[in-house]
Amino acid sequence: MIEFSRSAPSTLGVEWEVALVDRKTGATRPAAEEVFDAIEATEPSLAHPDGQAPHIAREFLANTVEMVTGVASSVAEATDQLQDLTEKLHALTDPLGIDLFSAGTHPLAEWRTEQISAKERYQKVLDRTQYWGHQMLMYGIHVHVGLDSRDKALPAVNQLVNYYPHLLALSANSPYWGGHDTGYASQRAMIFQQIPTAGLPFGFEEWHEFEDYTRDLLQTGVIDEPSENRWDVRPVAQYGTVEMRVCDGVSTLEEIGALTALTQCLVEETSRRVDAGERIPVMPRWHAEENKWRAARYGIEAIIIQDAQNNERLVTDDTIDLLNRLEPIARQLGCSEELTGIERIIERGPGYLRQRRVAKDAGGDLRAVVQDITDLTRHGFRD
Repeated sequence: MIEFSRSAPSTLGVEWEVALVDRKTGATRPAAEEVFDAIEATEPSLAHPDGQAPHIAREFLANTVEMVTGVASSVAEATDQLQDLTEKLHALTDPLGIDLFSAGTHPLAEWRTEQISAKERYQKVLDRTQYWGHQMLMYGIHVHVGLDSRDKALPAVNQLVNYYPHLLALSANSPYWGGHDTGYASQRAMIFQQIPTAGLPFGFEEWHEFEDYTRDLLQTGVIDEPSENRWDVRPVAQYGTVEMRVCDGVSTLEEIGALTALTQCLVEETSRRVDAGERIPVMPRWHAEENKWRAARYGIEAIIIQDAQNNERLVTDDTIDLLNRLEPIARQLGCSEELTGIERIIERGPGYLRQRRVAKDAGGDLRAVVQDITDLTRHGFRD
């Protein structure tokens, strides 16, 4: 059996992966250990948190660190914690000549030359996945939402899969790969699914189905522990949460707040529907896979499949109606302001569109894209 720890409903935890880049050249720097040496010398509690306190963690790549909130009661509290962590991290990286870069991929980095962290669990992943594992040169944001019942975990997973294309299209921020425009809004989404157990979850409706699946993975050696099941949306029994891992790394806290609010509201709506005895429809597998591909390819211009009856709609039109439906919940959760940030993402355009605009204005020089993203990560939008 997999015991599911109950959490306070709709509490939050947010994880933000950022790359370390050289301030002069914009190239990625495998400097995570330098950063952690600085943390140990100045504020070791950031690397060794007491309980669930906000902290900074190592990641798969030596050019990456992850900022992790504590358990937050609201979106504003979560973004405030990330703001504080960002300021502390900048204070450590500035003397090293390092900037923080937040996007789904780095437009110029070459995966063949990147260093993998020495941590045993990451080296084990690399040993197993070989060529495909070396390509995991990408960054994302993950949002945990607390659930007060195990019975809500899989319905919440299935509902987030129903809205997968919305979350991916809004966050898409990785059009470039190794210096080339891929034609995709999210190259990251396409690359990450190559890893075993990564990608879309199966549409389980009963908890014992998830337990059976996890047992099979463990017994056959696919994974050594449940956390190695790397679905894009997954229940995390240890914390009593559902974790949304769909989104590309976005470049500003404003966008993180908007996507966190949307995730929180979707999960809270699901929780209320389960309490009312309703069933969350499970998207047919091929529909979910097609929607993921369309959002990765076309971003906010994607025409998505809405249901098993093959109804289709422009993802942005469907998103606006979704925001109107979720507004009463957002008001009750105290995240109305952050949820309206989704409309600003649509109006301003997600990161993949901005990257292409900046590249075009710079005559194709992708170093300008890197500079723009590091400015956004430090200062946010100035318009």
